[in-house]
Order: sequence, then structure tokens, then C-alpha cells
Amino acid sequence: MLRQLLHDEAGFIISAELILIATLLVIGLIVGLSEIQHAIVSELNDVGDAIGKLNQSYFFSGFSKAKQNNGGGFAAYTRGSAFADEMDECDMNQCDIDCDDPVVEGPKTN
Repeated sequence: MLRQLLHDEAGFIISAELILIATLLVIGLIVGLSEIQHAIVSELNDVGDAIGKLNQSYFFSGFSKAKQNNGGGFAAYTRGSAFADEMDECDMNQCDIDCDDPVVEGPKTN
């Protein structure tokens, strides 16, 4: 049985061609995943810009009820409120998410 196994030529032989094909597939996979990453970052940047362009300003007035007797004053009242949304630092697509240029490392200090 061992002799039959040693002389069997129906197995899988790794050749230079298969190694080359596998290397090209892995390189292509890395490039493809990198492009998917850039596309996802770009879409998330668009979502962030859309959220940043929402106007969050609001205003509501208060009301009051004067007392019935001549004592003056209020029986009940509520105050109004307002908020004006101003432009933030990264509104209107000012802060793109992108890769930075490489930075040279400085000398190590102890």
C-alpha cells in the first residue's frame, strides 16, 4: 500500500505556474479591497456632509396668563426659546477625509 502511494501520480503538484497565479490573485484582492475602502470612506464623507448641512435652528414663543384679580402678575407663564444654527468647521464639505502625505520620522529622544 505504501508502494502504491509513493508511485501514485494523481495528486496535486504545486508548480511555478500555480504559485504565480495565486500571487496575482492575492495582489488583485489587495488592490480590490483598497478600492472598496476608498469608496466606503467617500460615501461616509457624503453622509457626514449631508448631516452637516441640516439646519438645526428652532424657535418657539412663550405664553402667559394674567391673574384674574387686580393684584397683577401672572397666573402662569412659560418662556420661549430659540437656537440659531451657525456654520460649523466642517460644514459645506470643508473637511474631506483623505489620506495624508507621508511624514518623515524625527530622531528618537530618551
